[in-house]
Amino acid sequence: MSRIDRRFAALKAAGRTGLIPFVTAGDPSPTHAVALMHALVDAGADVIELGVPFSDPMADGPVIQYASERAIAKGVGLGEVLGWVAQFRQRDADTPVVLMGYLNPVEIHGYERFASEAVEAGVDGVLVVDCPLEESAVLAPLRQAGLQQILLAAPTTAPHRMVQLCGSAEGFLYYVSFAGITGAARLSTSDIAARVADIRSKSKAPVAVGFGVRDAQSAKAIAGFADAVVIGSALVERLASAEGVEDITARAKEFLAPIRAALDAH
Repeated sequence: MSRIDRRFAALKAAGRTGLIPFVTAGDPSPTHAVALMHALVDAGADVIELGVPFSDPMADGPVIQYASERAIAKGVGLGEVLGWVAQFRQRDADTPVVLMGYLNPVEIHGYERFASEAVEAGVDGVLVVDCPLEESAVLAPLRQAGLQQILLAAPTTAPHRMVQLCGSAEGFLYYVSFAGITGAARLSTSDIAARVADIRSKSKAPVAVGFGVRDAQSAKAIAGFADAVVIGSALVERLASAEGVEDITARAKEFLAPIRAALDAH
């Protein structure tokens, strides 16, 4: 079993909902990127979603766009991100790490080279936003190397395509809670619950819900029917003005603590 599979199996056995925080790698500080990852785990993260900075993040709202711009301005690229994952693995051999990003940096790096270096660094999965299932053959070298491709589904996904996604999903299926960009504030839990129930009836993979989850209240509402919640923009925004390792790690822990508590209380 992969690290992702083991983690979701453990969550299911314990009757717990997974917490997947997203941060942009290298923001707010490349120097303290690894310390931030450890802080997320200390605060209760079950899986870390690490955003690879990209100049044109089409699925992301302003908060994550600005975070990418700040990281790129500080020289953060794919090589640095893989290096931080390798450093993280020196202390943490268990927490799954999923790289979230776009196809261009991977293509420039080279698919086989990226696959080899990512596995060696300790990456577990990749979520490539602009590489849909229909084009996923280009990511075959990544899957062959052992990386799990995390697929996206949305409210606009057609029924026949949803069947295809559910049949191909591995690690977990990421359900985008509404048609829009990250960070937007609209969350209709009744609609999401019905959609997630339908997905779970078709897929063997766990379902994580993201986009629009901003705090303990919204996370707890999602916990009623999802296997995990993903929270990104609100956390990235909270970290944006942090300075120094103590400030960065403290903000991460303070932000995630009530969310973790709400999920566990549920």
